[in-house]
Amino acid sequence: VQLQASGGGLVQAGGSLRLSCAASGSGFVIHGMAWYRQAPGKQRDVVATITGGGRTTYADSVKGRFTISRDVAKNTVYLQMDSLKPEDTAVYLCKVDFIGVRSGYDTVWGQGTQVTVSS
Repeated sequence: VQLQASGGGLVQAGGSLRLSCAASGSGFVIHGMAWYRQAPGKQRDVVATITGGGRTTYADSVKGRFTISRDVAKNTVYLQMDSLKPEDTAVYLCKVDFIGVRSGYDTVWGQGTQVTVSS
């Protein structure tokens, strides 16, 4: 399974961005997807998660501003980010938990996409 993330960029505070992460390959079933972020010199933190059944969770810092969603048919997870703040600046990474025909339960990370919010 491979992931391709896109949608990052530079935006002013108060603006919006939409991240996408598409999983490709064969012989797998996704049972969870998530977005993480990592700012320079800081640890990687979870931003939002969505289960195979569509249940979502959010970090307190993004509740009410970010929305995670998925397109099951496209094996794609999205992160709609509104009311962005400078402290949201980070590299955003997607993570997919899946069951592979060969690998069993496994996890794959995307390459990361930079989000920069200017004040």
